[in-house]
Amino acid sequence: MAPFPSGLLVLTAPLGSVPGRAAAALAAAAGLVAGPLYVHLQPGLLLGGSAPLPAAPPPAPVLLRALAALYSAAAAHRGLDVRVLLGHGHRLAEPPRVLLADGGGGDEDPVSFGLRQLAAAAYGCPPPGCPPCCWATPTLPAYPDVVVGGTFDRLHGAHRLLLSACCLLARRRLLVGVADGELLRHKVLKELIEPYELRAAKLREFLADVQPAVLYDIVPLADPYGPAATDPELSCIVVSEETRKGGEAVNKKRLENGLAALELFEIQLIKDPEHSRNEEEKISSSSLRQRLLGTLLRPPREAPTLPPRPYVIGLTGGTGSGKTSIARLLGQLGAFLIDADKLGHAAYLPGGPAYERVLAAFGAEILSEDGTINRKVLGAKVFGNQPPKAARGALVVPCVARNNERWPRPAGKAVCVLDAAVLLEAGWQEMVHEVWTAVIPEEEAVKRIMDRDGLSEGAAHSRLRSQMSNSQRVEQSQVVLCTLWEPEITRKQVEKAWALLQQRLSHAPGSPSR
Repeated sequence: MAPFPSGLLVLTAPLGSVPGRAAAALAAAAGLVAGPLYVHLQPGLLLGGSAPLPAAPPPAPVLLRALAALYSAAAAHRGLDVRVLLGHGHRLAEPPRVLLADGGGGDEDPVSFGLRQLAAAAYGCPPPGCPPCCWATPTLPAYPDVVVGGTFDRLHGAHRLLLSACCLLARRRLLVGVADGELLRHKVLKELIEPYELRAAKLREFLADVQPAVLYDIVPLADPYGPAATDPELSCIVVSEETRKGGEAVNKKRLENGLAALELFEIQLIKDPEHSRNEEEKISSSSLRQRLLGTLLRPPREAPTLPPRPYVIGLTGGTGSGKTSIARLLGQLGAFLIDADKLGHAAYLPGGPAYERVLAAFGAEILSEDGTINRKVLGAKVFGNQPPKAARGALVVPCVARNNERWPRPAGKAVCVLDAAVLLEAGWQEMVHEVWTAVIPEEEAVKRIMDRDGLSEGAAHSRLRSQMSNSQRVEQSQVVLCTLWEPEITRKQVEKAWALLQQRLSHAPGSPSR
């Protein structure tokens, strides 16, 4: 049976027992629902009795523990979009297509009938002029205006717990600051962070679903403080153990601005049951981005002029990205390798197709005593004073492409990897089925270039900035890999990418079996 696009799970057990039941309840629902799984908490409800009505929640500490348990259990099911509802009387973003409970029978039993009545009463369209009904939580402090900040990339369980706590605290407005611009500069795999507009839209949809009675103000953050340091109406900032120091810094800035300090409300972190050796123990967006490495980020480009076999992967990456080590691993897995960079070097050997053109462009000072082109001197000119497209890209690359009939042929190989640093600059994506890109943070790339080539830090930065950026490459790539961690981590990434590629090839129309 195909999964339903959305669902509503009604939990009627006492809230204190939810931590012990959450994993089983979500595991049962995960196989049935592919989209949003809304969770309605109503302890003690008898679904087989008279028409059920939405009930008030238990005291706040128990409710927050239940929320933490549900969002933590959801982390074990990748792609499960759990939204624990904190208000009712409103339409949801995706009307539930299947109703579930922690007990029940067939379509006509009293429990199923009660589920339908509850769903209609709680989440149907309220009569005109009827305000949405809210859950009152008398044991929680109440604040008219609450603020929270974060990156909120790929909205996960820890984000949802944080935002749910905000919804329970705020009585009028929740201000959400979303990190953008320079604040993302040092994030792990920042090139894979979703655009601000997409992150803000997902936030707004989630918040409107779980608690529609609060006014939501979602803004981009260009500095660590944002409007939290200047808004006089704010009275509380919600933090985690990890971000508490940031909340304290906001308060220091508010005091400097002549404003009252905010109350700090701290929530617990959620452990990630699936974290690997190079990932954080807590649920985090950086871990989710790491799990994207080696996967297909966007569909392969349509290439009707390319033969289906061999299937050509264009492997690219900036200086110091570890592209060569990735190519070597792909070769060990069975790919046929074509090193376009070596072909380019051969093109400007004496008598090569680009030798005279490069010499005319850069002068005799690039020659060694034996008449060969000194690659280090040429590199200093290309990366130092000349735009790469106007230099090597315009002189060597076309010669390599025009002489592609001399390239080695992958006889009997199903996959060919074209290893080319200037793949995208040269427009060679038209020659491949997929583009795979190796990325590395600029700081690490600079260190590698200095160690390998003996360049100064300034020269290493100059070389990197003369090339296409990681973000520009990722935008045009189907698969992204990163060599930031130990070689074993890189090997596992490449093996995952290769296995997924073999799956795609085995399911491609007209493809022969492996």
